[in-house]
Amino acid sequence: MRQTAVAAGLAVMALAAAGCQSDKPAAQTSASPQVSVVTTPPTTPTKAPHKNKHVHRIATLVVRKPAPFRYETAPVTAAQLGKSWHPGCPVGPSSLAAVTMAYWGFDKAAHYGTLVLNRSVVSPVVTAFRSMYNARFPIRRSVPIAAYAGNDNRSMAADNTSAFNCRRAVSNGPPSWSMHAYGEAIDINPLENPYRLEGTVRPPAGAPYMNRSNVRPGMIVAGSAPVAAFAAVRWGWGGNWSSTPDYQHFSVNGR
Repeated sequence: MRQTAVAAGLAVMALAAAGCQSDKPAAQTSASPQVSVVTTPPTTPTKAPHKNKHVHRIATLVVRKPAPFRYETAPVTAAQLGKSWHPGCPVGPSSLAAVTMAYWGFDKAAHYGTLVLNRSVVSPVVTAFRSMYNARFPIRRSVPIAAYAGNDNRSMAADNTSAFNCRRAVSNGPPSWSMHAYGEAIDINPLENPYRLEGTVRPPAGAPYMNRSNVRPGMIVAGSAPVAAFAAVRWGWGGNWSSTPDYQHFSVNGR
């Protein structure tokens, strides 16, 4: 993958650190005022050879070759992490990395997105995302949560797939750090895979997707590509939580 993909991911964080506060979700295209995402052509059209030129004039077969999965990593700074990090967090910027990698979009095209991850989990996460990409599981967008000023509700409302965010766990138990605060958890397609706690659906617009028997694109259900991909690297899925399933959530220890 070209260096521009990583540069684009870091540019997203630099934008957030500079104070980008727009509440408008980014469109799934190559760019928006809020985020900057590099998009590569998903296919390389080629004309199939025809011996009969008259047949060739009538119909041309287009053979599409999928773009290969690629990724790169880069260090991050406190400034780039913006409001998603602050002194006192369980991990510092030196323990984190920006991982820019390919993902398959709802538009059936290849895109590049960036996750901020703990350096210790880069390898299994890349393996899982490669598997999802090869399975053509669609992801809406993936930008560091710094683009949303560290606000988890805004990121979920934008259907943004994200990882690191120094925040407390959203639970009905005693206060504790979320696994996101360690960079060891990922939320995928929050809109299609909401979390319901004590009657509240997060994000609210995800309420129609609480019917998990009506499987639509981007939904994570038992046997789906994300569940299989993360199980293969021994990560746990929040959809298996008995009382308050969190369908968007994967983490290194299942919490």
